[in-house]
Amino acid sequence: MVIDALFIFTAFLEIIKALPLTLTVTIVPLLAGLGIGLIIAVIRMYKIKFIHRIAEFYVSFFRGTPILLHIMVIYLGIPMVYDTMADQYGWAFKSNSIPIAVFVIIAFSLNSGAYMSEIIRSGILAVNKGQIEAAYSIGMSSVQTIRRIIIPQAFAAAIQNLTNIFVGFLHASSIAFIVSLKELNGAANIVASSNLKFLEAYIAAALIYWGLTIIVEQAAAWIERRVLVYEKGV
Repeated sequence: MVIDALFIFTAFLEIIKALPLTLTVTIVPLLAGLGIGLIIAVIRMYKIKFIHRIAEFYVSFFRGTPILLHIMVIYLGIPMVYDTMADQYGWAFKSNSIPIAVFVIIAFSLNSGAYMSEIIRSGILAVNKGQIEAAYSIGMSSVQTIRRIIIPQAFAAAIQNLTNIFVGFLHASSIAFIVSLKELNGAANIVASSNLKFLEAYIAAALIYWGLTIIVEQAAAWIERRVLVYEKGV
């Protein structure tokens, strides 16, 4: 078997058209997950009555089950619940009008929130307790201490872990093809199906994923250098 190098280039140009969708189902869930994770981490750290048990269950469930199952449960479950309510209350809008990407983003966001909460929690634990006590001693409230002292340093300590989860979700977006979402992996399958040159199409997709990963890692390294310079007071 001979690899068709020309088709790799042709497939690359076709597959990269799906890049905006891939970045959307990667970045949007991570931003949503960051917000969810921050709330969950604070709830668990301060052991807010009753709620922290729910938060612990949420983290345990979403970290303990595959993201593929989250996609399928959300993709199949939300339309079922929504259409039942639509029939009951006479809503004209049906679930089949909701883009598939929305279900994928919801599933990824919930999964991301669980992992983000652990990353943020570990970052918070890395903050020197003396600084927190100093903040209280000068009259800062708990909210001010969290916002001005804890959160900035927690994120600085979590840069590498945040980079890893970004790369992980970028690669995990490829499984969204199972619900017919045309991201990079889905585009590769569609391009290859025209002439059965799947190897070439997958090589082209791999090159795109690899390039994106390198860009993310370089950006994270730059941010980390800037943070370290700031911490050293240079």
